[in-house]
Amino acid sequence: MIYEEQKLPNAGDTVLVGMSGGIDSTLTALLLKERGCRVIGVTMSLWDSRFPKISSTKEHCFDANESESIEKCRSFCQSQDIEYHVVDLHNEYRENVLEYFKAEYRAGRTPNPCIRCNATMKFSAMLASVQKLGIDYDYFCTGHYAKLVRPKTGLYGSDIQPYMIAQASDGSKDQSYFLYRISSSVLEKVRFPLANLSKKEVFELARKAGFLSDEYIESQDFIDPQYFDFLFSDKPFAEGDIVDLDGKVLGRHKGIEHYTVGQRKGLGVAVSRPVYVHSIDAEHNRVVLAPIEDLQVKRFVADDFVWAGDVEPTNALEVSVKIRLAGGLHHAIIERYTALPNEKFIGTPWQITLENPQTAVAPGQSAVLYDNGVVLGGGVITKVEH
Repeated sequence: MIYEEQKLPNAGDTVLVGMSGGIDSTLTALLLKERGCRVIGVTMSLWDSRFPKISSTKEHCFDANESESIEKCRSFCQSQDIEYHVVDLHNEYRENVLEYFKAEYRAGRTPNPCIRCNATMKFSAMLASVQKLGIDYDYFCTGHYAKLVRPKTGLYGSDIQPYMIAQASDGSKDQSYFLYRISSSVLEKVRFPLANLSKKEVFELARKAGFLSDEYIESQDFIDPQYFDFLFSDKPFAEGDIVDLDGKVLGRHKGIEHYTVGQRKGLGVAVSRPVYVHSIDAEHNRVVLAPIEDLQVKRFVADDFVWAGDVEPTNALEVSVKIRLAGGLHHAIIERYTALPNEKFIGTPWQITLENPQTAVAPGQSAVLYDNGVVLGGGVITKVEH
């Protein structure tokens, strides 16, 4: 299929820019200002004051020092004569991201809070808050490394040509995996000004503009690991057995929330060969370990799909699939999955068969499907076949 990249906003367009205080979003606002756009900056305030303040040398999306990032955004916007707003979304963030994060780990799955945040916060709750303020805009832009495209023909024989996410030119910084759950109706007004820039070019442009310094962070993680225990402090961790594939007890775990599929470090067991977390049995409160070769996965099932333009394939399809941000694209066949009598799914489940087996495919993570670098859709991994 042939796709056409969408043009950036033109001079005179009103553009809302999501700002975090980092280099990418700051440069995005500057580039649009230089194009002659009327730029409006907006930042989400996410911090929940019920959390303790912990000293850290690194900034995070959920951070007790978010006021410093907000002040950087405010100061930059003031220097560029850019209108600026802060919207308080800490309640929405707790419900949509933090509670989701806890529930997934307690169910023995591996969550991806960044994907959840993009879909429910940055491209949803924040835009709804801006609308309540009476702010109108032609486009919403962020500093994500991704492209926005449309197919020249309808998807799967339909007449629907939706707005779709595609991989950025700089593959090493591509963030399309994080954005797959954003609906095409929202994407219609979204643009990514850094889509065709490399990180090196971004740094160079920031340096020329005079704001590349230690004040501007390159990226943000979800949450400081020091907050993990406090986040889960609403009820005690339940200790349980660490076992091998035959059920032999190898040791004790400190709560399944502390483990994820593929983990090797911090297992606290003494065995004769390297072992990894093979699976997490939440029903029986067990962590299952195995050698790396037993973590190979040829086939898995995903559910809760989001499809570009809400257009679902009608037949089996050859795709490229990404099963984790740091992993590459893998050739695969997807086909509808027929649920067993005891299985329940949120929507229509799909079975994904990999051409080459992969290790550590984790329930709770996302499987994102691509066609020539364009996101067709994606879902959450629910069932793995070893």
